[in-house]
Amino acid sequence: MATTPIHVFARWKVKEGYLETVLRLLKEVHSKTVLEEGNLFYKIHRSKADANTLILFEGYVSESAQQAHVNADHFKKGVVEQIVPLLEEREVMLAIPLED
Repeated sequence: MATTPIHVFARWKVKEGYLETVLRLLKEVHSKTVLEEGNLFYKIHRSKADANTLILFEGYVSESAQQAHVNADHFKKGVVEQIVPLLEEREVMLAIPLED
């Protein structure tokens, strides 16, 4: 039975004055996430319309791989404990890619 990949779309609105701190912390999270066994990609984007809005696009081989990511120490310490308090808004959507 084939597993279904999971993609994550996250929109983070960073509090004024904290963008550089968030980007530094996110760079650390990124470097550890791309080494995870089930990670397919981890892309960071910045909105052209609002410099304080970041869009993350992540791919995992399965839902269990994505869950392993959010349970990883580097996610809990880097994102939940350090980055989330620096955000005004945080929206996360899990999606299943559709075949053409």
